[in-house]
Amino acid sequence: MERDIRSVEDVLRLLDRLFAGDADRWTAGAAGWWDGFYGDRERGAPFFVDKPDESLVSCLDRELVRPGRALDLGCGPGRNAVLLARRGFAVDAVDLSPAAVRWARERAREAGAEGIRFREGDAFALGEGELSGPYDLVCDSGCFHHLPPHRRISYLALLDRVLAPGGHLALTCFAAGAMGSELPDADFYRDARLHGGLGYTPESLRRIFSGLTEVELRRMRDEPQDSPHFGEPFLWTALFRREQL
Repeated sequence: MERDIRSVEDVLRLLDRLFAGDADRWTAGAAGWWDGFYGDRERGAPFFVDKPDESLVSCLDRELVRPGRALDLGCGPGRNAVLLARRGFAVDAVDLSPAAVRWARERAREAGAEGIRFREGDAFALGEGELSGPYDLVCDSGCFHHLPPHRRISYLALLDRVLAPGGHLALTCFAAGAMGSELPDADFYRDARLHGGLGYTPESLRRIFSGLTEVELRRMRDEPQDSPHFGEPFLWTALFRREQL
């Protein structure tokens, strides 16, 4: 008989276990699945391209975000981390998959991008010594929509801990009606599956991130194949700011 729940984190870990049979989740148990995913570099996933998000480039070009310290959550093959390093940021880039981090390191070396510190692991489990903050920018292109609903609590707690006053969250996630599941949150627990990721509406994003100030929220632009930037219209792209204390 187990009676070992005595904290919020204990509850979150219990809920994580409900999805133990579903690979599409962003917890430590899914690292093997994501390793296989990133290990097949020819699979043709849109975000495997060696191009940064058009929305992130736009924010930097318009000086909505200025160089400082950056955290790239779910960095994948490192396309946004490399851009940020080239633009003068000191970057911490973290991903659950060792294969993704190896690929990102390769790209950083090939690009001559310095100032990137790569980390393997679950961003919610890494200690303050590894993700110490404060960060002037937290960049997330594809992590948030793979989180089960209860891990939004962990996500917001991480932002609260590491995002500097006046810092920004640059978020890219599935747009409901175009990509991702539109099931109510409770149904994911009945099915014990995330159905490929969660789709979000503008209203749900504004509600979840109501503790931050919205700077911009729009659909990502559809970038042509020969564009130097990544852009897919099935994604939302948002920029939120944490107000000064």
